[in-house]
Amino acid sequence: MGSHATPVRRLGLVGAVGIGVGSMLGAGVFVVWGPAARAAGPWLLVAIALAAVVAVINAWSTSLLAARHPVAGGAYTFGRSELGPGWGFVAGISFVVGKTASVAAMALAIGSYAWPAHAPLVGTLVIVAAWVVNARGVTRTAGATAAITVLVLVGLAIVIGSSLTQPAAPAAVAPRDSITVTSVASAAALVFFAFAGYARLATLGEEVRDPRRTIPRAIAIAVGIVVAAYLALGAALLRRPGVDALSDSSAPLSLAVPDAAGWAAGVALLAAVSAAGAMVALMAGLGRTAMAMARESDLPPGLATLGTAGVPQRAEAVAAAASIGLVWWGSLGFALAMSSVAVLAYYAVANAAAYAAAGRDGDGARGLRRGVPAVGFALCILLALSLDLAPTATAVGCAVLAVTVRAAVRRRRGKKRRR
Repeated sequence: MGSHATPVRRLGLVGAVGIGVGSMLGAGVFVVWGPAARAAGPWLLVAIALAAVVAVINAWSTSLLAARHPVAGGAYTFGRSELGPGWGFVAGISFVVGKTASVAAMALAIGSYAWPAHAPLVGTLVIVAAWVVNARGVTRTAGATAAITVLVLVGLAIVIGSSLTQPAAPAAVAPRDSITVTSVASAAALVFFAFAGYARLATLGEEVRDPRRTIPRAIAIAVGIVVAAYLALGAALLRRPGVDALSDSSAPLSLAVPDAAGWAAGVALLAAVSAAGAMVALMAGLGRTAMAMARESDLPPGLATLGTAGVPQRAEAVAAAASIGLVWWGSLGFALAMSSVAVLAYYAVANAAAYAAAGRDGDGARGLRRGVPAVGFALCILLALSLDLAPTATAVGCAVLAVTVRAAVRRRRGKKRRR
């Protein structure tokens, strides 16, 4: 039978780093380079660096808040504690919307590599499989993610080495007059999709041993590893296949390896394994945020129920069903942009919460602790506004609808109490 018991703290530093790096080295590292190169052109490395700066600032704010509030829920819990229930709900629903879109994007990426003609069907099967794995408990999830992380890092090193050993691509054939500050910011927002996995660590606050020490260290190590990997990979891809070929490809990493048989298939297999591993960790964080929201009656209370393995199986099942719906309704590019908008909104609330928390500190580091999240808040909003209108409107519309429904339900409950 289910219960509302607190999850068991099983994860140590290695397992937490594995979840963080494995979540960031998911579908994003294999699919964002094409749309990002179309937006940023030869300024792709600048976009990567900007996304990395935003990721580092967000990691700073998240680690400080996670140490203060070592419980499940991430910025939902941080926002409730530091800013009030309304801001916490905005963060929570942004996370749920964004990560639901992320699951759909990863599923579609796997389907596109494995069986392009039936990508939604493959994506559906992968989402169901990820839910089954998560339902068996976080320890197995962490172990599988850590193993996949090592495999992907080795594979990316091979791709980078292969690119550097081949002739460089010719220079761009035409000037890119369409490249603007806004388009580079848009590219950074898309690349940020690939960085955002460390949020899973904050949502696992109740399952990490010594969370006040482990979570900040795990976030710092995970972000450092991934920033280095993405900058190296971006530089290699600009060298070969080059910005023109990169912009036109839906499988850009396959263009960096030799044309000999087997190389492209190997990259496709690596992409599928990486995306599947990231999806498992992602669904774990998504389910735990929904669980935390259900505990506060911001979502139906039944979603707070834990299964026999100590995980929120019901919340993860609902999230999986919503992701499957988006797999059949949307496209990969749409899901990527929609996820980026919602996740940037989530981190905007996290930075605002860190700013508020730092204002109550009386030590000499108060200015730094307020200045960093203030910059992070502004950058999150600016990057979100730089993305295309359709996915932005969809993500914002989902959040506004949820806020409206929540307000209506609370008003109705208030009237019943007064009677």
